[in-house]
Amino acid sequence: MNHIISLLVENHQGVLSRIAGLFSGRGYNLASITAGVTMDPEITRITLVCEGEDDVIDQIKKQLHKLIDIIKVIDLTDVPSLHRELALIKVKAKPDQRGEIFQVSDVFRAKVMDVSMDSMVLEVTGSPEKIDAFTSIIQPYHIQEIARSGLIAVERGKKQ
Repeated sequence: MNHIISLLVENHQGVLSRIAGLFSGRGYNLASITAGVTMDPEITRITLVCEGEDDVIDQIKKQLHKLIDIIKVIDLTDVPSLHRELALIKVKAKPDQRGEIFQVSDVFRAKVMDVSMDSMVLEVTGSPEKIDAFTSIIQPYHIQEIARSGLIAVERGKKQ
């Protein structure tokens, strides 16, 4: 099962390296790791997606708590939260295929970011499942390149 762990860490050099080292040193697998500065430039949010049984994930969280630069560890796996990923997909696009590619992109709410003589770059955001579905639908147009951001997540606000 995939687990989503959100970390708030001090924005210092080497923090991401220590976190990745914790995983690799213990043989844990990271499916995705995404980092970005928060509203406070001194704090970075890191979103980890890792596979494992609950007891393994509990051990990972305990090890993360021990790292000096970690401010907060939040397991978003079973918490109401929003999850998104971004993908840029470059496809071959002959002039007679562009209309079809625009239509498919519109269905998935993907944006056309670039059009050249022989290719198009599409941007799609959403759940990893949505991006996988879009990728499989657009595959017949010969995907040349894909860049995926990795998952980001944030807990939903409390409902009254």
